[in-house]
Amino acid sequence: MSKYISSIQNPTVKRLLQLQDKSRARKKEGGFIIEGVREIELAIAGGYEITEVYFNEAVISEDEVAGMVNDTAMMTSLSAEVYQKVAYRAGTEGIIAFAKAETKTLQELALPENPLLLIAEAPEKPGNIGALLRTADAAGVDAVIIANPKTDLYNPNIIRSSVGCVFTTQIATGSTAEVISFLQEKGIAVYSAILQEAVDYAAQDYTTPSAIVVGTEATGLSQEWRTVGTNIKIPMRGKIDSMNVSVAAGILVFEARRQRG
Repeated sequence: MSKYISSIQNPTVKRLLQLQDKSRARKKEGGFIIEGVREIELAIAGGYEITEVYFNEAVISEDEVAGMVNDTAMMTSLSAEVYQKVAYRAGTEGIIAFAKAETKTLQELALPENPLLLIAEAPEKPGNIGALLRTADAAGVDAVIIANPKTDLYNPNIIRSSVGCVFTTQIATGSTAEVISFLQEKGIAVYSAILQEAVDYAAQDYTTPSAIVVGTEATGLSQEWRTVGTNIKIPMRGKIDSMNVSVAAGILVFEARRQRG
């Protein structure tokens, strides 16, 4: 039998809200909140440990919840009022879970012999990070690396905008210097998306171990990337000289995937 919470004054409600809203709370507990059946299933398939599940029986039954998670997960039923209070967004199918965070160092990445990597330097907007992760999943890249991270990867807006793809691709973080050193150590060619002194992206060969590197729309990549590997650009046919970072990343990684067959 699951526990039942009917009061929004319950301390558990306050804890769940803090986990949703505060990066500090997520770091302190070493975990984060996931909403929705699809996202929870993707997290489980990605090896994340679900330790707590909260659900509204008016939307999803206890038996359905039990069938999704392992026997060790603590299950708690919430009244409709409490669920609406703690749910970060609408339409999450009446289920919320707490999962333990999985953080990989660069050296812990399990890469194939001929990897294709997507690297993003200092992305800040959760929506952009989520879109980058969706792009990475769609293209089947072997890992995403965030250089100089500015945002907590388990921010609920990232999980939402990535539609759970934060769980489907290996992700590691490090400083720009650490990432460059890692790529050089592994013999991975670097292709940095930079407007100045760059060559057409479509003229490059991405069939060997490759890393596509993108920066923010506001400032682009830092100087460190400009002297590493090959600087590439997407020719612009209109009046502007840049596009959304996730759109640019999609063009570049799908060209690499096309070449690889």
